[in-house]
Amino acid sequence: MNIEIKISKRPISYKKAMLFMDKRINELKKNKKKELLWILEHPTTYTAGIRFNKNEILDKRIKVVKTNRGGKITLHNPGQKIIYFVLNLNKRKKDIRRLIEIIEKSIVEFLNFYKIKGKPDRKNIGIWVKKKKIAAIGLRISRWIVYHGCSINISNDLGQYSKIIPCGLDNKKVTSIFNEKKIKAKNVNKKLKEIFLKNFKKI
Repeated sequence: MNIEIKISKRPISYKKAMLFMDKRINELKKNKKKELLWILEHPTTYTAGIRFNKNEILDKRIKVVKTNRGGKITLHNPGQKIIYFVLNLNKRKKDIRRLIEIIEKSIVEFLNFYKIKGKPDRKNIGIWVKKKKIAAIGLRISRWIVYHGCSINISNDLGQYSKIIPCGLDNKKVTSIFNEKKIKAKNVNKKLKEIFLKNFKKI
C-alpha cells in the first residue's frame, strides 16, 4: 500500500483543500501520484453536499460552499479534525459499503482511545454517541477513485451548528470529545494516522 501522508498544522481553507484534492484525483487516474491521506482542520466553513435543502440554512447571513460530496449541509471549524483521502479502488476491492464500514470502524476505534463509545447508524450515516452525532462521513466516487472523507468533532465550538440543520438533524444533536469527557484530547493526529493507515490495508 503506497499512501502519501499529509498532516497540516495550520488551518487550510476549504477551497484550497478541494483544489489540491482535485489535482491529486487527476494525477492518480494517470498513475502519476500516490494515494493520499490528509489530516487537517478548516477555518469556520459551512458546506453543502448534493442532497442539501435550502431550508436547512437557519441563519441566511452565513455563506455556504456547495460541494460534490454526498450528504447534506454541515459545519467545519477549528477543533474539528478532517480526514480527507483519495483512494484508488481500481487497485483495491470495488466495494463502497466495505469502505464505509472501514471508515466507521476507524472512527469508533479512535473514540475508544479516549474512552468514548461511538457507534454507526444504518439510517443516518456517521458515528453517534448517546444519540448525538460526533463524526460525519461524505464521499464522492469518480471512475472508482474515492475522495473526500470524514470529520470528527474534537474540541470545536458546537454553538456554530445552531445556524444550520446539520446533516438534516436537530442542531442540538451534535457532540464532541471535549463535550463528552471535558478533556483536551492528546496525540490526535498521530492516532488518526495510525488507525486509518492500518484499516485501509483491509480495503
